[in-house]
Amino acid sequence: MRYWAAAKAAAGAAEEPYLAVTLAEALDAARARHADRPDLARVLGVCSYLVDGDPVGTRDHAEVRLSEGGSVEVLPPFAGG
Repeated sequence: MRYWAAAKAAAGAAEEPYLAVTLAEALDAARARHADRPDLARVLGVCSYLVDGDPVGTRDHAEVRLSEGGSVEVLPPFAGG
């Protein structure tokens, strides 16, 4: 799992491994692992996600399956153009 910008700051790490079958499980594990960093839970609630390079969009995170050895990009909202 790779954290970008505000998500990276909130997690206190640029990336970390995950053991999960779905995106929802991976995010729940990240929240639990960083329970001492409440800003991360808030940031994760507004992020966009890429799973193996594909945008998750509005799909239910519980239905987004993760592949073994795959990647999850955690992208907080950003301004600019």
